[in-house]
Amino acid sequence: MLIAISYQRMVAILAPNHNSHLDTMVLMSLFPLRIIHKVRPVAAADYFLANRIIAWFALHVIGIIPLNRKRVTRKAQLFEQCHEALKKHEILIFFPEGSRGEPEKIAQLKKGIFHLISDYKSVLVYPIMMHGLGRSLPKGEALFVPFNCDVIIGEPLSCTSHSSELVQEIERQFNSMRPLCLTYRADEE
Repeated sequence: MLIAISYQRMVAILAPNHNSHLDTMVLMSLFPLRIIHKVRPVAAADYFLANRIIAWFALHVIGIIPLNRKRVTRKAQLFEQCHEALKKHEILIFFPEGSRGEPEKIAQLKKGIFHLISDYKSVLVYPIMMHGLGRSLPKGEALFVPFNCDVIIGEPLSCTSHSSELVQEIERQFNSMRPLCLTYRADEE
């Protein structure tokens, strides 16, 4: 579905589940190299900016938008850089779970994505189900383990009037896409 979209003026938010540091790299690999600079992962500043080497790589190679979850008092301040990116017609990768969860399990979704797009009614949100990456590089591990993975792109969503509606629809799409993954086993739940 994303392949058929014109990338030149695309403004969108990719809303994938989150089980691994590989999630961002896999999503970025879906885009042509000529626009990869327009794909901006939103990532936790307290994690990715804590070490100078990781900070340099995250900011200058990956191009993250650091989200300072700990020191912000207003939502507008929290998402300021995200709003700037959307104004520049960039594509955001925004994990609605917040942080990485247990391998191949979906954590409770947060409402941040609603607060981000509530001012941008024309921005579409694409729920994305990824499966298998939680086993390849789970939280707390540093060694890659080769596993197959799936990436399924859901139907685009536009802003709703209530945060709970948007969160429920993303969750519904996650649950409907998960059984479509070739790497999914029903006994995982």
